[in-house]
Amino acid sequence: MVATIDKRKDIHNSDVPRICQACEARHRGICGVLSAEELSQVARHSHLVRREAGTELIGDAEDVTSYANVLKGVVKLSKMLADGRQQLVGLQFAPDFLGRPFKAQSHLTAEAASEVDLCRLPKAAIEQLIASNPALEHKLLEQTLKELDEARDWMVTLGRKTAAEKVASFLYLIATHIDPTLEEDHRNNTTFDLPLTRADIADFLGLTVETVSRQLTKLRTDAVIEITNNRHLTIPDMSRLRNRCG
Repeated sequence: MVATIDKRKDIHNSDVPRICQACEARHRGICGVLSAEELSQVARHSHLVRREAGTELIGDAEDVTSYANVLKGVVKLSKMLADGRQQLVGLQFAPDFLGRPFKAQSHLTAEAASEVDLCRLPKAAIEQLIASNPALEHKLLEQTLKELDEARDWMVTLGRKTAAEKVASFLYLIATHIDPTLEEDHRNNTTFDLPLTRADIADFLGLTVETVSRQLTKLRTDAVIEITNNRHLTIPDMSRLRNRCG
C-alpha cells in the first residue's frame, strides 16, 4: 500500500506558499486546517508586519478591515470606560487569532505588550473561507471556547485568590503561553522576558504596583523565580511556581 501525504500537514509541500512554509505558528494556528490552495489564496493578500511594544494594533470602535495571526510576542487587550479609565481584560500569544470575524467594528483595544510579529489577513478573504470551510470555522470556535475557559479561570483568580496566588498565577500563565513546548517537552524550567510592566500587571490583577513588586520580591527570595534586569525571569522549577498558584 502506498502511503499518501496530507498536503495540509506537510510544511515542506512545494504547493504551500513560501511565506507559510517558514511560519512557525501555522500548524498550531488557524492556518493549520487550510489546504495548500486555500493558503495560496490567503497569502496573495496577507503580509507580515512587526510592531514595537506600545503600538496600538486595533482601536476600540474602529472599523474592521483585517484580522491577524499572532506569530511572536504578546498582545494586550483592554476596554476603555466612558470617563477615560482603561482596564486590561486579556492577553493573546502566538498562534492566537486577533480579531472577531463578521463584526463591523472592534469592541476593544489591542496593543503590542512586547515586540510582536503579525500576519495580517484580509477580512473579506478570511470570512469567505470561514463560510466555505467547516474545519476553519471549527478551529475558530475551538479557539474562542479556549479563551472563554481561560477567562472563567481568570475570574476565579481575580475573585478568590490572595495577592501572592494572583502574582504566581500570572507568571504561570505567561510562562506556559510564551513557551508552549514546556508541556510538550516535559521540561520543568523556562526563561522569558515579562511582556508587561508592573503597572500593567497590577491593572490586570486588580492590585497595586507596590503589592505586585512585594510579591515578586518574595517569590525571588524564596527561590521560586530569578529576576535579572527587572524584566528577565527564570523559573527553575515550574512545579514550585504552580504550587504557589493556589
